[in-house]
Amino acid sequence: MKNFDRKYLIWALCYAVAGMGLGIYMGESGDHGQFVTHAHILLVGFVTSLIYAVIHRLWLPAPSRSLATIQFILHQAGCLAMFAGLLLLYAHVIAEPGRLLGPASLAVILGVLLMMVMVLKGKAGSAQSVDAVEGRRAATH
Repeated sequence: MKNFDRKYLIWALCYAVAGMGLGIYMGESGDHGQFVTHAHILLVGFVTSLIYAVIHRLWLPAPSRSLATIQFILHQAGCLAMFAGLLLLYAHVIAEPGRLLGPASLAVILGVLLMMVMVLKGKAGSAQSVDAVEGRRAATH
């Protein structure tokens, strides 16, 4: 996988559509029983994925491919499992969410820790990647 910034941006926008769609549904139906799911989709899915996209773009120009792939998969799998578990829990389909939400939450937290490891292992010259972005902008104007 390459272009992790783009992959995270695409996933972030998908989570935004899902979260906003759920919010619109709740507003129209008058049933706000999924507000916790709605908040998690937008915060853990959209906002966190968007932040990861920015981190990859500005501070991780060449992360360890294997570490970045594992981190990406952990985050996305954790988010999707978390959202499914929350949807089922607040729709009263399941009563014991721990078997799904526990591992999902752990995957998301491990994803954050791996992102922190990648940032800390990144080269001290992170300003170079910001300069490269500025250079690309200047070249297109």
